[in-house]
Amino acid sequence: MNIAEIEALLAELVKEPFDDKEFPLRLLEIYNAPKATITKLRSGTQNQGQQVGDVLWTRKLYFRPASLGQSATVLDTLKDAKAAITHKPRFLLATDGRDVAAYDVRADETLHCDYAKLNDRFDFFLPLAGVEKYEAVAENPADIKAAGRLAKLHDEIERINPEWLEPAKRHTLNQFLTRILFCMFAQSTGGFAQDLFVKTVSEFGGADGEELQSLLKQIFDVMNEAEDNRDGIAAHIRAFPYVNGGLFAEAAKVPVFNRRAKRMLVEAAQLDWKEINPDIFGSMIQAVVDTEMRGDLGMHYTSVPNIMKVLQPLFLMSLEEEFERARGHREERSLLRKLLTRISKIRVFDPACGSGNFLIIAYRELRTLEMRVFQRLDEISGGTTTWREQTAVKLSNFYGIELADFAAETAKLSLWIAEYQMNQRFKNLFGEAPKSFPLREGGHIVCGNALRMDWLRVCPEPLKAVQKEKVFDLARVEKVQGTVTVVDEDAETFLVGNPPYLGGKKLTEAQESDMELVFGSDQQHKNLDYICGFFRKAVDFVAQRGAAAFVATTSINQGTHVPTFWPYVLNSNVELAFFHEPFHWSNNAAKKAGVTCTILGLRRKSKEKKLFFTQNDIRPVRNINPYLVDASDLIVEPSQSPLFNLPRLITGNAPYDGGYLILSPKERSDLLKRCPPAERFLLRCVGTSEFVDGLDRWCLWIDDHDAEFARGLPAIADRIDAVLGYRRDGGEVAQTLLQCPHRFRYTHRPLDAQILVPQVSSHAREYIPVGLLDRSTIVTHLAFAIYEPNMQTFAVLNSKMHNVWMRALCGRMRKDFRYSTTIVYNTFPAPTFSPVQIDALEQHAWQILATRGEHPGKTIAWLYDPQTMPTDLREAHQALDETLEKIYVGRSFKSDMERLEHLFRQYEERIAASDLQGAARA
Repeated sequence: MNIAEIEALLAELVKEPFDDKEFPLRLLEIYNAPKATITKLRSGTQNQGQQVGDVLWTRKLYFRPASLGQSATVLDTLKDAKAAITHKPRFLLATDGRDVAAYDVRADETLHCDYAKLNDRFDFFLPLAGVEKYEAVAENPADIKAAGRLAKLHDEIERINPEWLEPAKRHTLNQFLTRILFCMFAQSTGGFAQDLFVKTVSEFGGADGEELQSLLKQIFDVMNEAEDNRDGIAAHIRAFPYVNGGLFAEAAKVPVFNRRAKRMLVEAAQLDWKEINPDIFGSMIQAVVDTEMRGDLGMHYTSVPNIMKVLQPLFLMSLEEEFERARGHREERSLLRKLLTRISKIRVFDPACGSGNFLIIAYRELRTLEMRVFQRLDEISGGTTTWREQTAVKLSNFYGIELADFAAETAKLSLWIAEYQMNQRFKNLFGEAPKSFPLREGGHIVCGNALRMDWLRVCPEPLKAVQKEKVFDLARVEKVQGTVTVVDEDAETFLVGNPPYLGGKKLTEAQESDMELVFGSDQQHKNLDYICGFFRKAVDFVAQRGAAAFVATTSINQGTHVPTFWPYVLNSNVELAFFHEPFHWSNNAAKKAGVTCTILGLRRKSKEKKLFFTQNDIRPVRNINPYLVDASDLIVEPSQSPLFNLPRLITGNAPYDGGYLILSPKERSDLLKRCPPAERFLLRCVGTSEFVDGLDRWCLWIDDHDAEFARGLPAIADRIDAVLGYRRDGGEVAQTLLQCPHRFRYTHRPLDAQILVPQVSSHAREYIPVGLLDRSTIVTHLAFAIYEPNMQTFAVLNSKMHNVWMRALCGRMRKDFRYSTTIVYNTFPAPTFSPVQIDALEQHAWQILATRGEHPGKTIAWLYDPQTMPTDLREAHQALDETLEKIYVGRSFKSDMERLEHLFRQYEERIAASDLQGAARA
């Protein structure tokens, strides 16, 4: 039973007279409880309730009827009931038939609503049906004040040190700023003595900043010296602690300062840096050093909710489930320690890490879960778990590649900042925390081009040392035992990130070269988005070890991307493990990136469950094909003719005329004033823009038998001569048209009516606005046309079924859909209609046209804009949808996903039948 059916059945239940004995059983039945369980609960053999009227299904539901007005009170009673503690139901529920009070124990959510409106909140109980609610994660606001101060310092340093702008010095400047950032953060968090950095800079930097270059070099150098190796170093320098961790390992290089630069450094150092968000701050600092990004300071980062859409299904949900399974288990202590071991062996690798957003959030989430496990171990052991003083989540388990040098440096620093902040949370909970300094090994972040690097060299296979078996050493005449390094099969590696998108036609020469390196001599990669290079390398990585999840534009699962790219994935023993429904890209930014994204999870082929995530729910599916549909992995191949019962659709007429056969309304008017007999050759012409936006355009349409007469009209002859000149200067195609400069390259025209299908359709429309035109209108090459139409085809093309097929298979032009005859129309699984069904569909088609006509002066764009679409037109389409869908399956579909699943099954059956026929003929 699907979610829509659950809501419908719940609506029917609450309309019936309330029966406190049957209600909980009917509720469980609606949410797919096994019939045998319902029978046992009804008979009492599986009902663990404490009193008359109770229904208690272990780990699922505890229901108790309430007296009128007492639902909330009874719910409070259930929370404290001994049976609830013993049998751990997920949901507690009380109702008097008027009010409903319920509590989700795991999610810590309470529901209060009218009984009659319970179906409006059907999603609250979805976990009973195995569909977990997907929890959105709140974003943290970004504080850009600190980044603004740093931007001023950066600009002043560049101004007085112009030689540092040279490419060879760029890394040096980036490293210097990273070290300054660290000092300011360490001062604010207690890593240094209070105000140590700002005081030292103010007092010893010279009145005009003339001493700062030498002073900062000494400070950076001393932080790479152990404290027992500092003889002869001045006391004010020696006061800085030994930091280690690689941050100060390279010899310090410091720019020249002046009075203004010193003041800016002091002002920045006086801010309180301890509350900065490392997941956001790194991206802001990146904007500091890239002046083109300066106007969007604070806007260039992947938001936490979008990062969590990647991390949760990839591994966090699994860890959370393992934690929940352990709670209350008789082996809880052992299970929790196993979970801690698993957490310690998780490695996260972002091959396009930017300033480290994904790595930071992953680190923070793992540390948070680890602390929850520690707390639980404290609870069950009376606070005696002294072994928890050191976290097992190490920065050295986090890997990244970043093309921009400063972003790579910032990612390392941001991970250290995240570690410090999590240590402080640890200390607040448990009273102790690891020491801040010296720093432990940091994250493995390398600067380079991810598509040109071996990812297994950046993030190599995890290794561990194991004891060798005892052997007899003849030379020493004794048994010896040692260790050997082997691959750690228990370690888990997860690739994450938000790689760059960039359509295949927008790549620079360098990026085209990157793609050629990844895909080899296969020239088809030239049509692929840049992100496909990252997916290709991720597939190769995952085929050997681990799993991956990336943010991606939906184009990777549409149009020519599917037959071009996805066969490689399917042939690599790799599959889609989960995906998130498409969502419009958004951050805490005033400017939103104009792309539609999804999240794709990859793993080696497995029998483990596969999941489809919506904004609110999680749905198990049997398979996820390359079109993100629960259907087989069969790829829809382009077809040169319709596979189902549809007439031929072709591109409209291309003039190939240099614009001389096309006229604006004014040009038409001027032509007729000059030459009235030309009217017989002037026809309205329509492409996508003219049809959708109501634009007026005309063309000269001269049949061959009228060519001589037309040439006798000077106003037309001038245009024909201009066409001839244009074609003489053209290529091979133009040369073939020199004998007919009076007409279009193609001259298709219907005997009566014709159907127009737009080449491009807005992503926001619920329907593709298909038109019906008479033969006096010429369809240009900027639209598609059916010249032998029938009205049932017009109805089919105006349906939701056709629209969802188009959305799944079409490529995009920016956000809008780019229609295709070979991929979409010729493959669309249209049914074979009976005469009665044809008559019904024709009536719907004429009704849609009539309804459009009832809104004179309104363009097709206005009529089909979801914000302005008239109610009567929407209802006309919905009536068509209801009739057509009953022809398909005997009822209306519940969702677009269900529509697609059915269409893909029909397509698969058609292809299978064709293969069988081909085999029989052979």
